[in-house]
Amino acid sequence: MALANLTSSREFLLLGLMDGTDIHPLLFLLFLGVYLLNALGNLSMVVLVRSDTALHSPMYYFLGHLSLVDVCFTTVTVPRLLAGLLHPGQAVSFQGCFAQMYFFVALGITESYLLAAMSYDRAVAVCRPLHYGAVMTSGRCAALVAASWLLAHLHSLLHTLLISALSYPRSAHVRHFFCDMTVMLSLAISDTSAAETAIFSEGLAVVLTPLLLVSLSYARILVAVLGVRSAGGRRRAFSTCGAHLVVVSLFFGSVLSVYFRPSSAYSARYDRLASVVYAVITPTLNPFIYSLRNKEVKGALRKGLRWRAAPQEV
Repeated sequence: MALANLTSSREFLLLGLMDGTDIHPLLFLLFLGVYLLNALGNLSMVVLVRSDTALHSPMYYFLGHLSLVDVCFTTVTVPRLLAGLLHPGQAVSFQGCFAQMYFFVALGITESYLLAAMSYDRAVAVCRPLHYGAVMTSGRCAALVAASWLLAHLHSLLHTLLISALSYPRSAHVRHFFCDMTVMLSLAISDTSAAETAIFSEGLAVVLTPLLLVSLSYARILVAVLGVRSAGGRRRAFSTCGAHLVVVSLFFGSVLSVYFRPSSAYSARYDRLASVVYAVITPTLNPFIYSLRNKEVKGALRKGLRWRAAPQEV
């Protein structure tokens, strides 16, 4: 069936973020601004981490990869979202639809495991500061990042193959701004019970694992911070960890609410709203919450700006 789907002339019509055929120029400008802010913040982090030796540490190594994933993650979906706001009803081929779904799922899972690796790094730094260098070696950091990418792509490949093997009408309306798994399952005209069972069981394990690691890491950090005698130190730690937990909660909360419920509970309106949270808002907030608030990053940014301004002064 998957081969037949690939060789057929099936196509899907993406109805976009909003119902109806009206154009939404104000929403277009809003999401365009968010997307440009996302690209600016995340690409700036990638460049800073690679170019400034002061940021060559495990924490910023993970942040650099997270920023790269975030800018790719939004690029998979936001351009079509923008096009749909001005021209509702974008046609997309079967191959193009499932290629988008593959990269969206792969990048989303990569992000979740990178968030887990970053929380583990912070837990080691807070709870075992004297052993930090011995635990977070460059080899271990590279292995964590490589495992995040590999596991995410294997997970995405499995889900894409399962869903693409289902039967679909020759032409179907997709009430979403991208080809998402839940939408494609709801459009299938063949039995989806086997695919749903496999996706729910394997997917739940893949998504809950990083969530559990994040929860355990921040629990250890909380216990360690509560043992700090300085009120100022506790306040700074709670401020930083609180901001991190808000972003993590937004990401994992919206993902779980969309993907881990039966297809009978599918709601196009809710899915589109939740998708904006984890696919657009969270990746845009990440560079500002995790990095651009740090003194080291601000110093590297000022250094870079001075270096660019120096030739003009001469």
